[in-house]
Amino acid sequence: MHIIHIASEMAPAAKVGGLGDVILGLSRELQAKGHTVEVILPKYSSIDYRAVDGLSIVCRDLWSYLAGGWCHNTVWKGRVAGIKVFFIEPHNPTHYFCREHPYGYPDDIERFTYFSRAALEFLLKTRSRPDILHLHEWQTALIAPLYWDIYRALGLNNPAIVMTLHNLEHQGHCTPADLDRVGLKGLHYLTQERLAHDGNPLTINLLKGGIVYSNLVTTVSPTYAREIQTVAMGHGLDHTLRTHASKLKGILNGLDYAHWSPKTDTHLIANYEASEEGLQKKAENKRELQRRLLLAPTDSPLIGCVARLVPQKGVSLIKHAMLRALSLGAQFVLLGSSPIPAIRDDFHKLKVQLCDNVNVHLELQHHEELIHLIFAGADLFIVPSIFEPCGLTQLISLAYGTIPIVRRTGGLADTIVDIDNRERSLNERNGFVFDLPTPEGVNTALDRALVMYSQNPTLWKELQLRAMRFDFSWKRPALEYIKIYESARKLIELTP
Repeated sequence: MHIIHIASEMAPAAKVGGLGDVILGLSRELQAKGHTVEVILPKYSSIDYRAVDGLSIVCRDLWSYLAGGWCHNTVWKGRVAGIKVFFIEPHNPTHYFCREHPYGYPDDIERFTYFSRAALEFLLKTRSRPDILHLHEWQTALIAPLYWDIYRALGLNNPAIVMTLHNLEHQGHCTPADLDRVGLKGLHYLTQERLAHDGNPLTINLLKGGIVYSNLVTTVSPTYAREIQTVAMGHGLDHTLRTHASKLKGILNGLDYAHWSPKTDTHLIANYEASEEGLQKKAENKRELQRRLLLAPTDSPLIGCVARLVPQKGVSLIKHAMLRALSLGAQFVLLGSSPIPAIRDDFHKLKVQLCDNVNVHLELQHHEELIHLIFAGADLFIVPSIFEPCGLTQLISLAYGTIPIVRRTGGLADTIVDIDNRERSLNERNGFVFDLPTPEGVNTALDRALVMYSQNPTLWKELQLRAMRFDFSWKRPALEYIKIYESARKLIELTP
C-alpha cells in the first residue's frame, strides 16, 4: 500500500512530544514491511535540518485557497531516517511556519487549517494516488471533511481516511469563519452530526471533524479507547465517540529500540543488556548519575521521573512521591519543565528548599543526555499520570531495567502489570501499579517497591531482567495498523 501520514510533527526533524516519535516509529516499521510511506509536514523554520537528507524543492508554484484568494507555497522534499518527507512552506504575509516554535501562537487554528488544505492541494496537483491518508491530532483533522466535500469530487478519489487521536485534551476549537477561510461553508458544519462541539453548539470542533469524517479512527492504547467514551475521560467528545464506536480501535504505540536501548545508547557511561553482568554495568550508570548530580554515592534506591510538568502528568503526585521517597531513605531525580507559570514557580521554590539535600536533584529544563542517564541510572521510574493515552517513559524504563511505578490508566494500564497481580502470570508482571490518583494511592505502590528493593535483592534482579526482555517495538502495532488500513480500503465507497 501507499500510505501518507499528514502530521504536525516527525522526530527527529520536528519533534515537540510523543506524536513525533509515533510518526517516525510507525513509518519506519511500515516501510520495513514493504509499504510505500511518505509524510507531509509544515516547513517550520525550527526544523532540525541536520536530520533531513537531500532537501530540495519539488514544487515551486503550489497555490492554496486562503480567505477569498489564493496563497503561494513552495514544497520541499527530503528524507528523515530513510522516510520521504514533503515540507509545505506558505508564503503568506504572517509567515505561518517561519517562527521560533511549531505551536503556541494565537493563529494556530488559521495556520493548521491552511496547512490541511495545502496538503490536499499538493496531492491533487501532483496526481498522487495514495491508498491511505493517515491524519494525526486536531492540526490535520480538517483534512477529512475537506477531502470528502471538496477534493474527492476534484479527482483525489482513491484514498481511505484513517484518523489517530493521540491526546483528546487538545481538540482545536474555532468558529465557522475559520472554516470559511479555507473554502468550506462554516455554518454548514455547525450541526451535531458534523463539527459542532458537543458542549457548545456555536463552536466548531476540528478533532470531532476528523472522527466524524474519517473511515476509521484509532487511538494510542486499548484502555484509552474505552476511557474516552466515558463522560469522565472524554473531554466533551464522549458522545461523539460512542456514536462512532464501531469505527474506533485502540492500538498501543510502539517504542523505537534503535533510539532507546541500553546496549547502544551513546549517552551512557556503560552499555549493558539483560544479564547479571549487564546489571553490574547498569550500576555504573547509577554511580555516574549520582556523581554528575552531586548526590550521595549510596546504594539506596534511586527513583527517576522525566515528565512535562502539567496537570495531566499528576504534578502534585510527583511532588508527593519525591517527598515520600526522601522520608523513606530513597533518592529522587526529577527532570521536567512546565509551560504553566504557577507550576514552574512551585517547582523552582521546591528546588531551592531542597538544594542542600544530597539525595534529591531537580533539573527543570530539557537535557537530552541526562534523560538517557536517568533511565539507565535509576532503580525505579514513577509515572503517576491523571490520564495517559499511551505513554513512552514506562516502556523506556522497562528497556533499561528501571522498574516503573504507574497509575492504572490508559496505556500505563495496558503495559505495566503489578508484581503482586496473581491473576497474571509471573512473566507478565513488570512493575508496581496503583489506582487512586491520591497521595495514599502513590504510597501503596511506592512503599512496596522500596521494600522489595531493600529486602529481596534476588527477586529485584529477576524483576529487572524480566522487564528488559519485554518487546514493545513497533512490529505488532504496525501489523494492527495494516489491518486497519485494509479495512478502511473496503469502506472508501461509503461517505460519512
